[in-house]
Amino acid sequence: MSINKSFQKLPRLIQIILLLIPGVNWVTEIVVRVSAALHGKGLAQVVVLIFAILPTGILLGWIDLFSCLLQKKLILT
Repeated sequence: MSINKSFQKLPRLIQIILLLIPGVNWVTEIVVRVSAALHGKGLAQVVVLIFAILPTGILLGWIDLFSCLLQKKLILT
């Protein structure tokens, strides 16, 4: 089982807490995106992983926080 799917199975409160703390947010974002890129299909996963690694990953983490609040999943996973 991939880390991406494990993250999605976590309770929503835990997902939100992991995405709310700034440093943990970025690390969580990178780990989940690497897992999605390894187990996913397509170039989009790799492109989003690159954005997560760059300083834009912090912004992507905040966007994913709101996505998690509304849809209970990260964007493009």
